[in-house]
Amino acid sequence: MSEPERNEDNNLTALAKPADSHRVHLPPRTAEYGGHTEVLVVGGGPAGFGAAMGAAAAGADVVLVERYGFLGGNATAALVMPLMSFHNEMKQAVGGEDNRLLPTDHGEGEPVVAGVLWMLLDRLVRAGGAIRPAPDTGYTVPFDPEVFKLVTYDMLGGSGVKLLLHAFASDLITLPDSSRVVFETKSGPVVIDADVVVDCTGDGDLAASAGAPFEVGRPEDGLTQPMTLMFRIGEMQRDGFASYVQEHPDQWKGVHGLWDLIRAARDAGELDLPREDILFFATPHSGEVSVNSTRFGGLGISVWDLTRAELAMHQQLDSISRFLRTRVPGFESSYVIQSGVQVGVRETRRVLGDYQLTGQDVLDARKFSDVVARGAYPVDIHNPNGPGTILRRLPQGTSYDIPLRTLLPRDVDRLLVAGRCISGDHVAHSSYRIMPISMATGQAAGVCAALAARAGKPPREIPVTQVQRVLRAQGASLS
Repeated sequence: MSEPERNEDNNLTALAKPADSHRVHLPPRTAEYGGHTEVLVVGGGPAGFGAAMGAAAAGADVVLVERYGFLGGNATAALVMPLMSFHNEMKQAVGGEDNRLLPTDHGEGEPVVAGVLWMLLDRLVRAGGAIRPAPDTGYTVPFDPEVFKLVTYDMLGGSGVKLLLHAFASDLITLPDSSRVVFETKSGPVVIDADVVVDCTGDGDLAASAGAPFEVGRPEDGLTQPMTLMFRIGEMQRDGFASYVQEHPDQWKGVHGLWDLIRAARDAGELDLPREDILFFATPHSGEVSVNSTRFGGLGISVWDLTRAELAMHQQLDSISRFLRTRVPGFESSYVIQSGVQVGVRETRRVLGDYQLTGQDVLDARKFSDVVARGAYPVDIHNPNGPGTILRRLPQGTSYDIPLRTLLPRDVDRLLVAGRCISGDHVAHSSYRIMPISMATGQAAGVCAALAARAGKPPREIPVTQVQRVLRAQGASLS
């Protein structure tokens, strides 16, 4: 048997979208009926977890459907670690160069996200799977992804949420008095009907399928923030690395740096690093770090771009891990423990709702009468074309409100969105996309969905004061 044909450089080649690509008709098919529920949450990431917990606590029958065999979304599938800061800054800290906000730049702060997030953090810490937010870590929360999976299972089970795993949502069909979601599974297509659906897919897949308008990318050229494949490194000797940092204080700022070592490795042709520096985050385990240093510009809702991204960033991962072992003190015996099940996607669709949150709203710390969640994370825009990151703080001691209207897609009833696909512009999105805020918008969407389902009304007809009252009873922060 002859060897399979290889390309000249022995690199696996991604299938490209053909120039004559077009739509074709498929045969009609039937699906297995999976039942009816009051609230159907699609996506088991931070937003979906928040939505399911919020809806169940508000008294609704809830089904949560997740594409993978575990929960957590970007927190576990993409290893987006840690949970970034959800605190405002009450005491001025020393800013970095170009107004960069680093975890160790924080002064004293107070949380602006509570509710389901704090319940989860408490359980994670008690299980030894997270470190409580504190000023000396910039209020970021290192966590263990495996403990994260187990704790979310346990919390949802205790709330009475029914779970379906290994089911990828492919369509939303509007029925006269409910919505039907189609899922692709190993058992063939399955449909579940619901009084109200909460789209927590991250990409707004169901909202787009239902005909809701959306935007993608920045207004000038449609480019989105780049994707990143995160990975965990083990056998890192902290004392060795700390000695290097102490001897080279200009080379490490908080959680990122190594500029001179990077320059030398690049000049020698040893390092494929598409961002400006190496970025480490701690985990709850000694001798382990989470690495956020790969980048790939492309569209995270294109199967063609996603394939190219996986191949390119696994090569970057290999280059970066080799650079750490050969050039960075403290990493001589290090190795890659795990990479994400899939690339982490920062930005795809932003579903247009009854209100679109703007970057100016965020930076002005604007308040809204229909507030259902808050944020204080800075504007954080990664360059889609290579190195460079824009970071802009909110005014000291402030936070911005996220109105209920951003969770209600235009032209669609019986559907809410939560997480990074809510209604906002490119700049606002760069702040509210982080996981703690996604969990807060998820909890708000879940509560509104539950109230709508129990009342037999569309979500738009539920008074925001009623949603706010239930959220406050659940411990959410709407100050």
